[in-house]
Amino acid sequence: MASAAKIDRRTMLQLSAAGLLASCGAGESANGPLKVVVVGAGIVGASIAYFLAKNGAKVTIIDKEGPASHASKGTFAWINASWAKQPRDYHSLNQLGVSGWHYLEQDLAIPMRWSGAFEWFDSQARMATLERQIAQQQEWGEPAQMLSAANMAAREPALAAAFPAAFSPRDGAVDPVAATRMLVEGAQKFGAKLMVPAALADVEMEGETLRAAQLASGESIPADKLVLATGAAPNMAKTFAKSHVPQRSTAGIIAITYPMAPVIRHILAAPGIHLHQRIDGRVVLGEEAGPPQTQAHMQRLVGRPRRFLSADIEKEHAARLSAMASAVVPALGQAKIEQTIIGWRPLPLDGHPVIGISPQRPDVYLAITHSGVTLAPAIGQLAAYELLEARAISRLEPYRPGRTFAEVFRY
Repeated sequence: MASAAKIDRRTMLQLSAAGLLASCGAGESANGPLKVVVVGAGIVGASIAYFLAKNGAKVTIIDKEGPASHASKGTFAWINASWAKQPRDYHSLNQLGVSGWHYLEQDLAIPMRWSGAFEWFDSQARMATLERQIAQQQEWGEPAQMLSAANMAAREPALAAAFPAAFSPRDGAVDPVAATRMLVEGAQKFGAKLMVPAALADVEMEGETLRAAQLASGESIPADKLVLATGAAPNMAKTFAKSHVPQRSTAGIIAITYPMAPVIRHILAAPGIHLHQRIDGRVVLGEEAGPPQTQAHMQRLVGRPRRFLSADIEKEHAARLSAMASAVVPALGQAKIEQTIIGWRPLPLDGHPVIGISPQRPDVYLAITHSGVTLAPAIGQLAAYELLEARAISRLEPYRPGRTFAEVFRY
C-alpha cells in the first residue's frame, strides 16, 4: 500500500493553531498517490485542488467553462467573520477562513487588500441591534467596534455623509477571478491537470468504490475520490453523490468600474449598496437586497440565467447601482462601468456550508457553500486533510451532507 503524502508541516501548523487537529496521520491509496477529480473550478474547488496537489494527490480539475466562470466571478468578495456568521461555530470557521487568506497571500503572492470594513444601517432600531452584535463580535475575538460619525468621516473622507458605524479592521477583499486562477496555477505547479471545457457525465463504480469519472466527451479519468465543488449548479449532488442538498440559491448583481484613482479606503456596507476598491483601482459595487420580488422579475430568473436579456437591461442595472453608489460616494458619479455580472449564490437551505463525504457514496466529497470567498482557504485545507488522511475533522460535523436541512434566514 502506497501512502498518500502527509499534509505539509506549514499547513498542519495552520490547522493545529486553529484548534482543528491534534495530530496528522498518513492516509493510504492502493495505487500510489490518491487520484482526485475536482468538479468545479470556482474558488472553493480551486482551493481544494491546490491543497490536495500540494500535499501529494494526483489532481484533475474539470469545469464546463473555466476557472471562476460562475459564482466566483459574480461575487462581491468581502472576506470577513461578521455578525451575520451565526452561530459561533460557523463564525469561528469564517475566522479560520480569514486567517487562511493571510496564509495564501504569502504562499501564492495573491494580491489582497486588508482595509477593514464600515457597516451601517438607515434605521435607528437596526443600528441598536448592530451595537449589540458588535459587542458579541468582541466576545468572539473580533476587534470590531462602533465608531462615531466624526471618526468615520475622518477615516473615509469621500463619503457624502458620515454616520455612526461598525468598523471591523480584520476584513479584507480580493479579486476572486484572479485569486481562483492563481490557486489553479498553484495546483498545476504541483502536477494538477486542468481540463476545460469538460463536463462530468457519469461515474464508474465498482460496488461502493469509485473507479473513474466519465466526461461528456467520452473520456474516462481514473479516480479514487470525486470532489463536487459545483456551487449553485442544480442536481449535481443528487446525480453524482446520490445526496439531496436543498438550496435557496439567489441571484445578485455585481458591477465593476474601469480602474480609477483611489477613492474608497475601506469596504463600505452601506444601506442598499456595498462598495470596495481593488488594488488595481477598479471599484466593485454589490447590491444588498437582490432582485425585485415581482412576477415579471421572477419569470426572468427561471432557468438561472447568467446573462442579461439585452444590452439595454444590463445598462439599466449598471445605472441603478451607479446611482446608489454615487449617493454614498459622490466621486463615483464619474466612474464608468466596465462589466455587470449576474451571480448565483450557492446557498444551502439553512445558510451553512455542505462539506464532507456523501452518506450514499463514500468516495464522493461535497463542498457547496455561500461565503465561498471567505471560507475557501479553510475548506481547501480541511477537505484536503479529510481526503488524504481518511480522517474526519469533528469541527466540520455541523456541515455534513447528511444533516437535516431547515430553512433558516440569518442574513
